[in-house]
Amino acid sequence: MKHSRFPSEHSVESDPATGAIVHRLTSAPCINHATYFLQSSLTPDGRTLIFTSYRSGSAQLYSVEDFPAGEIRQWTDGEPIHPFSPAIHPDNGRVFLVRGGSVWDIDRQTLAERLIARFDGAQLGEVSLSSCSQWLTAAAKIGTQHGIVSGRVDGSGWRFIPFPRTVIHPQFNPLDPEWIEFGGDPAPRMHRVRRDGSGLECLYQHGNDEFVVHETFLGLTGDLVYTVWPFSLWRMNWHTRERSRICEFNAWHITPNRAGTLVLCDTNHPDRGLFLIDAATGVASPLCLSGASNAGTQWTKSCYALAADFAAARSAASSNLSWMEAPADTVYGPQWTHPHPSFSPDERMVVFTSDRSGHPQVYAVELNG
Repeated sequence: MKHSRFPSEHSVESDPATGAIVHRLTSAPCINHATYFLQSSLTPDGRTLIFTSYRSGSAQLYSVEDFPAGEIRQWTDGEPIHPFSPAIHPDNGRVFLVRGGSVWDIDRQTLAERLIARFDGAQLGEVSLSSCSQWLTAAAKIGTQHGIVSGRVDGSGWRFIPFPRTVIHPQFNPLDPEWIEFGGDPAPRMHRVRRDGSGLECLYQHGNDEFVVHETFLGLTGDLVYTVWPFSLWRMNWHTRERSRICEFNAWHITPNRAGTLVLCDTNHPDRGLFLIDAATGVASPLCLSGASNAGTQWTKSCYALAADFAAARSAASSNLSWMEAPADTVYGPQWTHPHPSFSPDERMVVFTSDRSGHPQVYAVELNG
């Protein structure tokens, strides 16, 4: 139940490949996973780690208090949350999350919940917060119409911006919250639109045979960084759209540091573990092994899944935003089998998920230097 507290599940181990100190933060025999790779799992003060767990029977929000070794606290119950939706407000006091077609915030201390916006008949994806902390956005599907929703954190000014295909991972430009970048599925992938719905454009025209994925902003440089799976990591100038290859490497889910000098990633086919890539030189340095099962048949290929690839998975996931978030999916997931690494706010640790013990659990690896 909400407000329940549980003993710490913390333990410490040494990574067999690099010797790095790895903290295991959960151990319940069920699905437990960190927030999505585009969000930090730790509050800005570094004292609380939030995670999703199915230990009560459905996706609910929990925390590790007094990170890394404190007790576990249950934040939500009742209607399941979107498992990858939580996003932490920089004031340390609130977390935003999605249930069905609604966006909520929850107070860190009291666990009081407030409805921010609701779209009847909709399914929303994970939320993204603007750098000014005034705006939220999320992918959306309302009936048969895809698009994004956006509005103020106080609940005002919410609108739906339609798009003709599935939308994935909308994100505010960290230097200009008037702009939202988002992924379209299938190709072409990268698009942007103003928050008021104007200025919609494709950033890079490419076909289904160029598997562009997991684009995000390269820290506070304002540029984009993205993967051409499974071959290389690229950078794109936000203004000129000039593209430059950072390195040839099977970088998978990518998260830059704030300065935009390093790109954190996991790997797959082969899984060589978690790495830090120097954005200037392309040199990749290993952090630790992941041991995750990294499910998803499409990751063995270098093209997007089309109708024939995921028809069965879409049927099984009819109540979800897309087949990418569905536990039954075998095309791109299930997502909780992927590490999805992210930095701690002080960038001294990396939080990730691994099912190497038989169930997905949350881990944090210490960075040297």
